[in-house]
Amino acid sequence: MATVPPHVHETVDDHLMAIEREHDVAVPLAVARGSHAWGAASPDSDYDVGFVFVSTDLRRYAHLERPPETILEDRGAFEYQGWDVRTFARLLADSNEGAIDLVRSPIRYRRAYEPDDLAAYVERTYNPIDLYHTWRGIATSNYRKYISQHLVRSDDELFPILDVDDEAYVVETDDGTMTVSADDERFQETQTKPTVKRNLTICRAAMAAHYLKATGERGTHELPALSFDTFLREQAPAVFDAERIERARELLERKRAGEGDATIADAVGREFAQPPKMIDPDVHARDGPDPARLDGFVDDLIAAVQ
Repeated sequence: MATVPPHVHETVDDHLMAIEREHDVAVPLAVARGSHAWGAASPDSDYDVGFVFVSTDLRRYAHLERPPETILEDRGAFEYQGWDVRTFARLLADSNEGAIDLVRSPIRYRRAYEPDDLAAYVERTYNPIDLYHTWRGIATSNYRKYISQHLVRSDDELFPILDVDDEAYVVETDDGTMTVSADDERFQETQTKPTVKRNLTICRAAMAAHYLKATGERGTHELPALSFDTFLREQAPAVFDAERIERARELLERKRAGEGDATIADAVGREFAQPPKMIDPDVHARDGPDPARLDGFVDDLIAAVQ
């Protein structure tokens, strides 16, 4: 079970009370996000906190100037992202990965509202194709930005290098490939510095996308566990070979040991980091959570702080 020291809970509670005063809101639910939530935190990791808030005066929701939809606060080693209860419900209706992970987080700092029933409902009803494309986007964009050796064009567009010789580069584009002359002054070669942390982010997202697709094709659409260690131990063997799992586990352990910023080679692989752009909606799409049912959970969140 993921934990944080007691003094962290005390600090988060102090910060949340300050946020409530400053924004005239009440917070029924606040949890750990990021590496602490999915089990990759090192001793030096910052603390990411996600929370849901409700306007103290509910009449503000009918006013021309409504309450903020989000609250972002940076307080040293603590970063806060809060969603207004209406915004939070809308994100859940859209099967937003961040909102789903908020209700699944094992570390809860503020729990006037217990999210277990909401988490169970969303886990049963989320739209798999939405999560697939979220995870695919995280994997491909991070691979392209942080791992691929690439050309950068004068307009700052990045093109991963697939092949190179003395005369030309073959680069990846959104639509396929392109050949760029080595003396084309619009392009410059640059080398990213892939780290353990970046490789792990890509690996986790790519594995989640591949896993969801594979289990969906078997008729289950099993949601990957939020804990990456649990996922690797209990779920991944049904889809991935032992070498892939061990490579992921090594990245996880190095991140936990404080080596997240260490520069390493590409530990994921271009092909694996780019799950298919298109998957069959007849297999992988469904309606998602029922808005009327989510409204009931909104009522419960509001009641918890009114």
